[in-house]
Amino acid sequence: QVQLVESGGGLVQAGGSLRLSCAASGRTFSSYSMAWFRQAPGKEREFVAAIKWGGSSSYYSDSVKGRFTISRDNAKNTVFLQMNSLKPEDTSVYYCAASSLVWTVVVVTTPRSYDYWGQGTQVTVSS
Repeated sequence: QVQLVESGGGLVQAGGSLRLSCAASGRTFSSYSMAWFRQAPGKEREFVAAIKWGGSSSYYSDSVKGRFTISRDNAKNTVFLQMNSLKPEDTSVYYCAASSLVWTVVVVTTPRSYDYWGQGTQVTVSS
């Protein structure tokens, strides 16, 4: 069992930065691939970024590539999302998620692949 708690969301002006954190409970955190998804009102949940269990591989959606960076600290059971050059269209509730499935692009970008989800943290980017 893994419990995930996100933090770090807030209100920021366009062009600004935020760093999201996701703290995980459970001794098997390092065996899970971790990801960030986001969901805006009236829209489907959207893949943002994922990182492999050991941190050796990561993958980003085209909409955030070059602006966002995902990282993890397995010693602290935490995954991060550094968000730079934020745009109003980045406004969403951001969720972290954990998956035990084998790492492939199709798997990590699909919400159904994830076993555990956090409660979400709101990110609002003003223009």
